Amino acid sequence: MNPTGPRAGLDKNPDDVAGMFDHVAERYDITNDVLSMGRTKVWRRRLVEALDVQPGEHVLDLAAGTGSSTEPFHDAGAHAVACDFSEGMLAVGRRRRPDMTFVQGDAMSLPFEDGRFDAVTISFGLRNIADPAVGLAEMLRVTKPGGRLAVMEFSDPTNTVFRTIYQEYLMRALPPAARAVSSSPDAYVYLAESIRAWPGQDLLGRMIEGVGWSGVRYRNLTGGIVAIHRAVKTPDAG
Repeated sequence: MNPTGPRAGLDKNPDDVAGMFDHVAERYDITNDVLSMGRTKVWRRRLVEALDVQPGEHVLDLAAGTGSSTEPFHDAGAHAVACDFSEGMLAVGRRRRPDMTFVQGDAMSLPFEDGRFDAVTISFGLRNIADPAVGLAEMLRVTKPGGRLAVMEFSDPTNTVFRTIYQEYLMRALPPAARAVSSSPDAYVYLAESIRAWPGQDLLGRMIEGVGWSGVRYRNLTGGIVAIHRAVKTPDAG
């Protein structure tokens, strides 16, 4: 048994991914804040702006973990659902925000009826789905015609020199930094590897469009370390 906790592989076996996140749940949010050098909150504010959720709308936040990414939508008056594959992460969220709705679910087979949500979002979780295209198609299914999608994910820095420095940070500095603040630093080795293996902005945009979303566009944040892709579901989409 791994003494530092379970670690998923790039095959993204759902049980392995869920077990890994169960193990890091208690300190996941604080670890992310440290490793992102405090940028997580800024990125999430940009996501909230991009989705433009209105009071009373129904919002699905996938890969929501402890619900920290769901809070802004709930607190703004939306009917927000935090959905995640990891029961351990959801348990932390339920203790922290008992007033919010948490649902365990597989992004490739969502436990919601067709056309339920006005908006669907996923932050830093699409690359952890075994088949991201299937996940994006499920998001389309549960979204109302005219509804919106916002995907926030790590991406390719736009400056070549910066990209090289960033990739060195991911593979050399991130795991030791995780060791200092996380009980399961090996999980962050997987996260670093999954970021490096993830497609760039244009390829992800084509993937989103390929499953039936329309009007796909993206915005780079922090020099392209992160990108937010937006799209809409047309009335005649699946």
